[in-house]
Amino acid sequence: MAAQTEDSDCAREQTKAEQDVDQVRQRAARDQQRLDSGAVTSPKDLENLQKEIASLAKRQGDLEDVVLEVMERRESAQERVAELTERVSSVQSKLDDATGRRDAAQAELDREAASVTKDREVVAAAVPTDLLALYDRLRVKQGGIGAAKLHQRRCEGCRLELDITEVNEIKAASPDKVVRCENCSRILVRTSESGL
Repeated sequence: MAAQTEDSDCAREQTKAEQDVDQVRQRAARDQQRLDSGAVTSPKDLENLQKEIASLAKRQGDLEDVVLEVMERRESAQERVAELTERVSSVQSKLDDATGRRDAAQAELDREAASVTKDREVVAAAVPTDLLALYDRLRVKQGGIGAAKLHQRRCEGCRLELDITEVNEIKAASPDKVVRCENCSRILVRTSESGL
């Protein structure tokens, strides 16, 4: 925006400077025409007219220098606008690409969540309601994880190793009994890797 504003300002400045040069040219042309026509006969008026023409020529040169300087600044501003426009376009392209990938990933996650939710409903239908209620309560309380694998005498929920007394109690418990971690209260899932 700043580069575009600078370009616009330079364009206005260039137009004004060119108009100033044009006015000086026109006046110098009128004075030269008067001089050439012979309408001015007084030597003093002729001398003044020649001085004015010389003064206008100098003024025209100065104004043309201003026009050139403004044109150079404007060219620099236009290059900057082009560079920044290209960068904005590149960033927008990357943003559009990232947005597309994000949307695709979100759609995939939504499909996966729907599938997992459906699978959970099938499994939950086979689980006793009191166990499911306990699991749901623990899941809410423990940040989304209501049950954890018991792996090598360590609760994978809280990552703490169970003491020997607790391990012996779990060993002695029947396979269908619900056992819980004394540290985090999560339901412990026993497998062949539990270390019991």
